[in-house]
Amino acid sequence: MPLPFLTADRVFEAADDVPLPHDDRDRWRRPYRPGPWRVAVAALALLLASFVLFAAVIIAATAEPTSAGIVFALALLVIAAALRLLRMGVWVSARGLRNVGFLTTRTAPWAQVVSVRTVQQPVRWLGLPRTVQGQALLLGRQGAGGMPPLMTTHNADFLGRAVAFDRAADSVEAWAEEYGPR
Repeated sequence: MPLPFLTADRVFEAADDVPLPHDDRDRWRRPYRPGPWRVAVAALALLLASFVLFAAVIIAATAEPTSAGIVFALALLVIAAALRLLRMGVWVSARGLRNVGFLTTRTAPWAQVVSVRTVQQPVRWLGLPRTVQGQALLLGRQGAGGMPPLMTTHNADFLGRAVAFDRAADSVEAWAEEYGPR
């Protein structure tokens, strides 16, 4: 029995060698896959949400509808947080570079981007206060001071995946070279 999702994966990996493998460059896209840490935390959050939804159904059948509504709203909040967690990261398009955080999103048009470079520096481990030596992809903008790194070798997408970080950083740098100011 053919498994089409396996062949699509191989096509995606072959396209990774090309710096800009997409035809529709006006569409926002992440130039890398979400990391296993990010996906695992989102999966656990969705598992928790399923239990909370089940509890909401039981509460609706046995108790007051307002209590069930509160628990149902809590489940929706957990689902929204898991989806937002999966959306976090660096996104690129022909219009600019977008850094999506959990609560904030920063967009920089390519005309304002001075440089995108990889540097060796202390970076935060999984976003926690603890710092370790690693690499970070930094964005230099016109008129902007110190910006937080776009991505690091020790964030939830690239922890333990140095090759994936190098490939993603090269891809973002290729977008910056093509669309940045000359």
